[in-house]
Amino acid sequence: QVQLLESGGGLVQSGGSLRLSCAASGPTCSNYYMGWFRQAPGKEREFVAAVTYIGGVKYYADSMKGRFTISRDNAKNTMYLQMNSLKPEDTAIYYCAAVSTASSRLLDTANEYDYWGQGTQVTVSS
Repeated sequence: QVQLLESGGGLVQSGGSLRLSCAASGPTCSNYYMGWFRQAPGKEREFVAAVTYIGGVKYYADSMKGRFTISRDNAKNTMYLQMNSLKPEDTAIYYCAAVSTASSRLLDTANEYDYWGQGTQVTVSS
């Protein structure tokens, strides 16, 4: 079973940057399709970005394209989310998620993932 631990959240001014990390532990945890989701108060959890296990294919939600960059370092069992040009509407709890699949198609709904971290708060002030 994979365990996921997010870090890197915090308070940043509008236009600033943050880099989130998701450290995975467990057997063959590098063989997982991984993604980032976020949930703002009173809103549903929404897809942010994902990266496949096979080929490292990357997907982004439209509102994040050009501002966010997802990456993974399989040797370190860690996934990252570099967030630039942050806006107040990016304020949310950011969650790391994983699922054991060799699929390279887009997985952008929460119920497609089996493992979740506890989340890290990102607050962007105006």
